Amino acid sequence: MSNPPCPKCHSQFVYQDQNQLICPECAYEWNPSEILAEEASLKIKDFNGTSLNEGDKVTMVKDLKVKGSSQVIKVGTKAIIKRIIEGKDHQLDCKVDGVGEMMVTAKFVKRA
Repeated sequence: MSNPPCPKCHSQFVYQDQNQLICPECAYEWNPSEILAEEASLKIKDFNGTSLNEGDKVTMVKDLKVKGSSQVIKVGTKAIIKRIIEGKDHQLDCKVDGVGEMMVTAKFVKRA
């Protein structure tokens, strides 16, 4: 049975001790079931609570001012999600129609 690589240093030399996995190179210890539970819980949801994925088409549910500009993104403006970033203020890297590439907060969009 093959163990997954270390999430900290990506070493392949991981061994199991009871229900923990241990990396001998960086001494990191983790429980693989806890890591899987964390990854499953890190889902980005839109205004309606629908899960968002890369490549989804979304529309704005609120007028948004563009920071550092006098431009406003109106309600109903469409965008395509290029990538999703966890743990940031703006979670969605989008291509917004008429504006271009920008970061958007997930709570201001809904899936189209």
